[in-house]
Amino acid sequence: MTYISGFVLAVPTANKQKFIEHARQSWPYFKQLGALRMVENWGVDVPRGKVTDFFRATLAKDDETPLFSWIEWPDKATADAAQKKMESDPEMEKHGEMPFDGMRMMWGGFEPIVDES
Repeated sequence: MTYISGFVLAVPTANKQKFIEHARQSWPYFKQLGALRMVENWGVDVPRGKVTDFFRATLAKDDETPLFSWIEWPDKATADAAQKKMESDPEMEKHGEMPFDGMRMMWGGFEPIVDES
């Protein structure tokens, strides 16, 4: 069963192109680690809620846009092995500085329970 690493973050709106380039540069590395798919989604219709929303969850500033992203893996074991390798792999330094504040990024691992096409 596939496994999803999901991410929610805020990116300075002015860094949209830098983020796209960073993501495209990162994909071959994730693919080499076993990832099947990577999807980066730029917020274009993200409402502000009364209790919570993507802006509050990421502490987004007025000049930032929320993103919802995921990496699909063949299984949890592959995702876990990739995460472990990334923690100490000098290759990660080649990807340069992230074009967003990683301290406000949320992530987690998910097992799909409904997948309709």
